[in-house]
Amino acid sequence: MPARSSLSRYALSGFIAATLALAPFAASAEEVVNIYTTREPGLAKPLFDAFSEKTGIKVNSVFVKEGLAERVKAEGDASPADVLMTVDVGALLDLVDQGVTQKVSSATLEKAIPANLRGKEGEWFALSARARVAYTAKDRVKDTAITYESFADPKWKGEVCIRSGKHPYNTALIAAYIVHHGEAKAEEWLKGVKANLARKAAGGDREVARDILGDICDIGLANSYYVGLMRSGKGGPEQEEWGKAINVVLPTFENGGTHVNISGASVAKNAPNKGNAVKLLEYLVSPEAQEIYAKANFEYPVVPGVPADPIIAAFGPLKVDNIDLVQVAKARKAATDLADKVGFDN
Repeated sequence: MPARSSLSRYALSGFIAATLALAPFAASAEEVVNIYTTREPGLAKPLFDAFSEKTGIKVNSVFVKEGLAERVKAEGDASPADVLMTVDVGALLDLVDQGVTQKVSSATLEKAIPANLRGKEGEWFALSARARVAYTAKDRVKDTAITYESFADPKWKGEVCIRSGKHPYNTALIAAYIVHHGEAKAEEWLKGVKANLARKAAGGDREVARDILGDICDIGLANSYYVGLMRSGKGGPEQEEWGKAINVVLPTFENGGTHVNISGASVAKNAPNKGNAVKLLEYLVSPEAQEIYAKANFEYPVVPGVPADPIIAAFGPLKVDNIDLVQVAKARKAATDLADKVGFDN
């Protein structure tokens, strides 16, 4: 009975949220596209503004921190959502699995986005990418060729900093390791990385750079775009110093490439403005929009030939790992279980 009562309360809260969500998207004669996004609104606004200026289509966006699929399900056929955006491939594929998206056929999207960065039937599309890179102490580490496997090398004992093994950024990396090498070897690797930790696996990615500056560790794993935020001064003068203290190496898997995660989007199952939704996605993979992604958020464009921001480009050529992101997403549960099994965060 308690579980049933809890479910009822959840359903009611979802219905209330759905009803409230309709308010800002009241029907009107103007052309609109309605977006539910897990990305912080300020980060996407430059893109939405540029799209509206170019097309005359108004963009309405709602930030949904958690429970995106549940919200859309609760709204049902009356959902105003046209586009569902996330900042993690696993979250994006969850939307597909839960049946709140629809397939899209677009020659523009298929031509612009590499096959391994979109759904085979147009269920989802990557819009930007971020690499899981190595931060190294500028004055203490000379290595310029690093593999993910080498983070378990005893030569790094007491020198590795990293955030929680169960954070989505690291869950995705562990999942990719499982796809490459299998669960047994991934477990052995995690034990090796844990044995090399300089401190408890905690904090955020930028704290890896902070602790390298503080001589707590010599090497760590973190996302590429944080370097742009730090070195550009957008994170403040203190973080600018953190960014100056590190070199950035693009690690690869043995016989593979650099692990990336994506921000991406799908067209909602009951999109009332499907045509405008597709127009928005097609705009977001245009060279103009991809450059905005690169400059505003220091992310890698997913469209070949569009340059990254100079801070990010300075890391060198990015060779994206070509394993199937769907397989990586499917391995996330096993990755979380492994992090628990080896007590990675303890």
